[in-house]
Amino acid sequence: MIVGLIWAGIFYSKNLRGIGPVIKPPPNDITKVINTTGMPLKLPLGFSISIFAEGLDKPRVMTWGPDGNMLVSIPSAGRVVALRDENSDGKADAIITVIDGLNRPHGLATRCTEKCRLYIAESNQVAVYDYDEVNLEATNKKKLVDLPDGGNHFSRTILFMPTPNEDKLLISVGSSCNVCDESDSRRAKILVYDLKTKKLETFASGLRNSVFMTIHPVTGKIWATEMGRDLIGDDIPPDEINIIEEGKNYGWPICYGKNVLDTDFHKEDHVHVRAHCTEPFEQPSYIDIPAHSAPLGLAFIPEDPPAGGWSQEYWYNLLVAYHGSWNRSVPTGYKIVRYKLDARGRYLGEEDFITGWLTEPKAKEPLPGTVINVGEAYGRPVDILVQPGGKIYISDDKAGVIYQVTYK
Repeated sequence: MIVGLIWAGIFYSKNLRGIGPVIKPPPNDITKVINTTGMPLKLPLGFSISIFAEGLDKPRVMTWGPDGNMLVSIPSAGRVVALRDENSDGKADAIITVIDGLNRPHGLATRCTEKCRLYIAESNQVAVYDYDEVNLEATNKKKLVDLPDGGNHFSRTILFMPTPNEDKLLISVGSSCNVCDESDSRRAKILVYDLKTKKLETFASGLRNSVFMTIHPVTGKIWATEMGRDLIGDDIPPDEINIIEEGKNYGWPICYGKNVLDTDFHKEDHVHVRAHCTEPFEQPSYIDIPAHSAPLGLAFIPEDPPAGGWSQEYWYNLLVAYHGSWNRSVPTGYKIVRYKLDARGRYLGEEDFITGWLTEPKAKEPLPGTVINVGEAYGRPVDILVQPGGKIYISDDKAGVIYQVTYK
């Protein structure tokens, strides 16, 4: 027993000292703080932030329904809701349950052909429903594919590919573990389901947990965030932004970042036929993100017409939500970062866009033997929807809200 307690103490000291912002309640109700003072969140000059919807438990993925209402998945409650802003005042007037009783629903997509349909990715499957725009209901469920359930990563995200592959649905399935050799061939991949042929195939592999994907507005390529493994240090491995190409392997569990070999997991035996973590066999990351930032939602800022809401300095830039670390001794993340890119997606730089969800520690140098104070979190940003005309929506699964950011 003593040995077990010592081991638990060492594990906590190495890996869980920074878990406070995740498990502690917020220091204040951010809906009251923002509505009265605009604080604690800090935005660039010219931007304001307000609460679009609150009381949502733990909202995750957002998308627009064909009726103009926002659809939001709430995995913890097993439901998908519609947010209706009836008077267009920038605040949802009603929260309507579209469907419930689901198995941790996460990814959402809508598609209108002869009728409008809603696609929902649960932990164990992807299904399609008829979408009733009048009553805001999802009915007539039809299962498309089974997915592996359980394990470390439950979230399944979906995205329709751009033309001419608009009948193909991408499905992101995370690994079952922190780092391992998977036994299920559907794990740690982005899969692709063809609505015409009904076939499910591998689109890209070696992706530990690419929870969110988006389409570049100019190149049409798929971009995805990727969470690196845990338990080998505060600063390695980096989290990643990847440009996903069909048939490519992005390295996990052997490689991370710019094709760096994970020697903690893969011990060299000097009997391999080629060097590990080399192109074209494994793809390096496109952009490295500080370790344990937990990047989730990502969205490009569109090119607006001259009279539109977005000025040219923001065109084609990428916003990424850093959900925030749980196992770094000094927490990181808990913010939105702006990646400056040109029209072809070439990296030009980066800077913080929205900060303030994480408070500063009250005592930076605690007395020996005392618990380290690592600050508290008002919230944890998840998904991002960027609209033409200077509007951004951000879901927060700690505060249970959807924010609306406006660019003047």
